[in-house]
Amino acid sequence: MGGMRKIRTGWHCVFVMHVHVVFVTKCRHEVFTDAHLTRVEEIMRSVCAGFACELVEFNGEDNHAHLLVDFPPKIAATRLVNSLKCWSGPYFAGTVGGAPLAVVKRYIEQQNRPV
Repeated sequence: MGGMRKIRTGWHCVFVMHVHVVFVTKCRHEVFTDAHLTRVEEIMRSVCAGFACELVEFNGEDNHAHLLVDFPPKIAATRLVNSLKCWSGPYFAGTVGGAPLAVVKRYIEQQNRPV
């Protein structure tokens, strides 16, 4: 995943933010064909572009689709996901970080807090 970690900039921030989203069909019915997934990918790319996001990776099977989205901090992940999920009720969304949570926690704990 090293190649996907391009650093982006905004007016007051520098960021690398990705979210992994999985959409499933109702009752996990096996309805998708390659043609369906190709069209869904086109739609998802268009929606992401409207949010200044990038659909980095897309793939799926007959009953679900995976998306890896690079998004800016000004966009709430839930707002993006709700705009993407017009055909699916349930979904999974997980942030993709560059360091294990234990390392981040330790880093925060070791900050020089003012007295």
